[in-house]
Amino acid sequence: MNLLELSAFLLLLASLFSIINLRLLKLPHTIGLMTLAIILSLGVFLIGLIDSDFILLATSITQGFDFSVLLIDVMLPFLLFAGAITVNVHELLRDKLTILLLAFVGVVFSTFAVGTGVFWLVEQPFLGLQNLGLDYIDCLLFGALIAPTDPIAVLSMVKKMNLSSITETRIAGESLFNDGIGVVVFLTLLDIQSEGIENITIQNVTSLFATEVIGGVLLGAALGFLGLKLVKYIENSHVELEVLITLSLVLLVPVISNVFHFSAVLGVVVMGLFLNQNIDADKQTDGVQKAMGDYVYKFWHLIDETLNAILFILIGLEMLPIFQNFDFSYLLITFIVIVLVVLSRAIGVFLPIQLLSIKKTFEKNTALIITWGGLRGGLSIALALNLPDAIGTGKDLILVLTYGVVLFTILGQGLTLKKIVKL
Repeated sequence: MNLLELSAFLLLLASLFSIINLRLLKLPHTIGLMTLAIILSLGVFLIGLIDSDFILLATSITQGFDFSVLLIDVMLPFLLFAGAITVNVHELLRDKLTILLLAFVGVVFSTFAVGTGVFWLVEQPFLGLQNLGLDYIDCLLFGALIAPTDPIAVLSMVKKMNLSSITETRIAGESLFNDGIGVVVFLTLLDIQSEGIENITIQNVTSLFATEVIGGVLLGAALGFLGLKLVKYIENSHVELEVLITLSLVLLVPVISNVFHFSAVLGVVVMGLFLNQNIDADKQTDGVQKAMGDYVYKFWHLIDETLNAILFILIGLEMLPIFQNFDFSYLLITFIVIVLVVLSRAIGVFLPIQLLSIKKTFEKNTALIITWGGLRGGLSIALALNLPDAIGTGKDLILVLTYGVVLFTILGQGLTLKKIVKL
C-alpha cells in the first residue's frame, strides 16, 4: 500500500470500529477499540491458517513504516498535547510536587521491581527460559517500557468517574508525566545496553538523563510561551490560525528534540500546559477566557479520537507476527508478570502517597484508584518493538509479556475501574 491507500484504509477501519462500538458493544471508547483490534488480529490469524497469502498481505500493511517511530515521533506528541490542554493546569501547578513525585517514584520503582522479578523468573529452571539469553539489562528494559501508563486511555476513563477535581487532576497529571519519565528511563537503559554496561559511567547516565529531561522541559516551555503569545495576539478572532499554530508547534517539538536528544514527550506535555491557560478577558472585570478558542479544543479532541482508533488497529496488526510464533510456554510467565506489574505499580504509588499524606490530604483509596487506573497502551508496545534484534529470541518473550500486560490492563482493569471507584 502507498501512503494514500494506507491512510484511507486505516481511517475507514477506524470509523467502522467506532460505529460498531457505539451501537453494539457500547464499551468505553478505548476498551471497545482494543477489543475490536483483538478480534481483527485473531480473525486475520485464523483466516491465515487457511490461506497463508492472506496473513502475508495483512502483515505487509505495517511493513512499509516503522511503527515505533510513527508512534513516538508523530502520534504520541499529538495525543499527549490533546490530553495536556484538557488538564486543569491551575490545580496541577498547585499540586505539582505530588504529581511529579508520583510519576517519578512510580516509574523508577516499577522499572527495577519488574525488571528484577522478570530476570529472576527467566533464570528458574522450571520455566525453561534460560536459553533465551536475556541479561539483567534486557529485563530492566522491559521494566522501563511497561512502567509508563497510557494517558489517553487513563484520561478517557477518568473523565467518566465523577471524581473530585483535585483527584482527577492528580491522576491525569501523573499519567501525562510518567510517560515522559518512562521514555527517558527506557532510552537511558537502551544506551547502556547498546554501549555495554562496562563502558558506561555514572556521569554518562546522569548526563543523558538530564539532557532528555531538562532539555525536553525547556524546549516545551519555550515553544509553549511562544505559542501563548501568538494565540493571545490573535485573541480568538481567527481560530483557524490557532489550529495551524498548535499543529506546527506540536510537529516542531519532535523535530528539534531528535536533533538535540531531548525528550519530545515531556516537551509536548509542558507546551500543552503552557497553552492551556486562562487570560484576562477584560481588564475592567474579573472575567477570564481560554487562551485558545473552543474550536481549537474541539479540533484536538477530534485528532485524539481519530489517532486513538488508528493506534489500536495498528497494534492489532503489529501483533500478528507474535501470534504466528506464539509459544504456549509463555502463558505462565505472562500471568506471573501481570501480577508483578500490578503489585509494583501499587507499591510505587502507595509509598509517595503515604509520605505526602503527612502534609497533604488525599481522598480515601486514592492509591487504589491510581493503581488500578494505570492502563498500559500503545507506547509500551512501540517501545518493545523498538528493542534491538541483538536481544535474540528473548525479544519475542518481551513482546508477548508486553501485549499480555496491555490486554489485561485495558480489558481487565479498564472494565472494572468504574466499579472499584463506586465501591
